[in-house]
Amino acid sequence: MEVVYLETTFFSFYHDERPAPAIVAMRDWTRQFWDERRGEYHMVTSEAVLDELREGGAYHKEAALNMALTLPLLPVENEIVAIVQAYVKHKVMPQDPAGDALHLALASFHACDYLVTWNCRHLANANKFGHIRIINQMLGLRSPDLVTPQELLGETE
Repeated sequence: MEVVYLETTFFSFYHDERPAPAIVAMRDWTRQFWDERRGEYHMVTSEAVLDELREGGAYHKEAALNMALTLPLLPVENEIVAIVQAYVKHKVMPQDPAGDALHLALASFHACDYLVTWNCRHLANANKFGHIRIINQMLGLRSPDLVTPQELLGETE
């Protein structure tokens, strides 16, 4: 079974009730993926996601946190700190060691097939894929596919 790392935005959008059309679409794709496809993958998350959900100010943070707690957590191994530092040094990710670089390092170190996120600025960003692959190859890591729930559903509209 392919391994899917679910990043913080996945859980947040699942529970987001804002009426903006773009948010409604993202929420619906997230719910469809979770409700209809989660049995097709081995889903994991991390303590980093739990920490972000706990610290967030969203009205739905408790529901999002409870959902994330249903999944196995990837351990933060000692090597992950060096991977995060390499991402920041090589400008793959911004200098926020508890943020995007950590999620990418966890998914890469644990050889996840996918990192699922709605963060299209730093993670699911086609302009970064090549750079991420080069740095991960240099570090001896496999690069997960960085995708949105919509992409794993195969939805294009």
